[in-house]
Amino acid sequence: MFFLRFFILIYFLIFSNNTTAQEFSRKDSLRGSLTDLRSCYDVTFYDLFVIVDEKEFSIEKSYNIIYMKSKTDFNKIQIDLAQNLEVFFIEFEGDSLKFNREYDAIYVNFNRLIKSGENIAIKVWYGGYPKEALNPPWEGGFTWEKDNNGNPWIGVSCQGIGASTWWPCKDHQSDEPDSMRLTCTVRYPLKTISNGNLIKDTTVWNQYLGSWTNVSEWFVSYPINNYNVTLCIGDYVKLEDKYISLNDTLKLEYYVLSYNEEKAKLHFQQVKPMLECFENYFGKYPFINDGYSLIETSYLGMEHQSGIAYGNKFLPGYNGNIDFIDNLNFDYIIVHETGHEWWGNSITTNDIADLWIHEGFCTYSEALYVECIYGYDKMLSYINNQKKYVRNDKPVIGLYNLNKKGSNDMYFKGSLMLHTLRNVINDDNLWFDILKDISIKYKHQTIDGQQVIDYIDSRTKIDLKYFFKQYLENKNIPILEYRIQKKGRNFTLIYRWDCIEKFEMPILINNGKKNIWIKPNSSWQEYDLGNIDIEEFAFRQDLFFFKVKKQ
Repeated sequence: MFFLRFFILIYFLIFSNNTTAQEFSRKDSLRGSLTDLRSCYDVTFYDLFVIVDEKEFSIEKSYNIIYMKSKTDFNKIQIDLAQNLEVFFIEFEGDSLKFNREYDAIYVNFNRLIKSGENIAIKVWYGGYPKEALNPPWEGGFTWEKDNNGNPWIGVSCQGIGASTWWPCKDHQSDEPDSMRLTCTVRYPLKTISNGNLIKDTTVWNQYLGSWTNVSEWFVSYPINNYNVTLCIGDYVKLEDKYISLNDTLKLEYYVLSYNEEKAKLHFQQVKPMLECFENYFGKYPFINDGYSLIETSYLGMEHQSGIAYGNKFLPGYNGNIDFIDNLNFDYIIVHETGHEWWGNSITTNDIADLWIHEGFCTYSEALYVECIYGYDKMLSYINNQKKYVRNDKPVIGLYNLNKKGSNDMYFKGSLMLHTLRNVINDDNLWFDILKDISIKYKHQTIDGQQVIDYIDSRTKIDLKYFFKQYLENKNIPILEYRIQKKGRNFTLIYRWDCIEKFEMPILINNGKKNIWIKPNSSWQEYDLGNIDIEEFAFRQDLFFFKVKKQ
């Protein structure tokens, strides 16, 4: 998910001084940990049927059929649904199963022993009043709005709080269904747009709503993480286009409010050049059979898989603020959220503690887009513009098994770390091969952050253990302590890293005429600069993310 940089700044000004240890509750553990009641089964398919009542702001009697394969013998499992929603009953093989709740966790008791390797399904009936989003997408839930013509305009976003805020599921990032169907019923003439492909629209009378309704059936043919499942309801028109994706044809669909059709036709022309850039860096668009969609929403955006929420008002920058994108001319929301199709959607982390894989790589993809469209020098300016948003408040990696992500520095520090790594490797062919190969190797998988670190290690033949420890596990960026001594006409640079133990990272300096590599570690070293104009001496901090501290 993208983050408004000014929002980040305000957020950390408020909270950066709070250094007390966080307390984690039983509720956090239930959501974040893979207990035996969750690890005993693997979800293979969700069949979600939802009735949305826009007049009552409610979900009427709906259900999700959870198809699963048992990994061990069990007679009890955990699924998840927010406490403010009611489970009416759970069906299995013609019987109604007993269940009990603990916070958002639902313990389902089976009427027989489920043997390892069995394929089974339970049908969970539920309904109620879902949480309303206070500040979507950061504080998620349902968004109940009206468009400019007074028509209902409804959306849902749930990264962080979880998909269980509005539908019953195994709400853990490590388990994605192989595919999914979502069927949504809304009052006629409203339309529901969701992930994947529209299979059919039908108009039927609905007894719960007491109205004629549109029933839209959508199918996702790839693995999808739960928080990416969405629905958008409104007075939508559809624009269609296509993009030739490495010898395949990618369907492009843009769903916008009826009065924004002409704006969208012009504004969304930037999509195809952007896709070409990303495919060049990261490989083929990962959801070719489900297409690529932008869906207009009342909130700014979210990377919903193959159905990206778009609310940037057809403006460049961030809501029209081009200083946010270093005064360039592109739509930040389109670029950032599309980057997530590779980083976050195709590749998803098992635990949100490793969200730097999603957000760091995706924020870095913005810089690569700039390099692709505007050139290397503009990229360098763009990525260095990110430095002012880094707060160094706490580590980027969060706490595992507690549903607790790390610092929001995962966006900009993560991006700048990758930019630094590119220059440490000092071989662009290798660097871009690594990026593409990670994307292809882990396509449509859930992974741990350590797997990516180990893979980069193996490809570069460089021990990067302490590099990643410094940037991800320590709240501070590297600090280079230095002093310059003059002896006659010559100058000597004396330097060392003030970092975690065993941290070593080569960097470039410039003597006014050329770049020179130095290899600092934790011990003081000297480099003879010779007879130079000391005013022209510089550390290449545009290529590496570190601070300098003059002694």
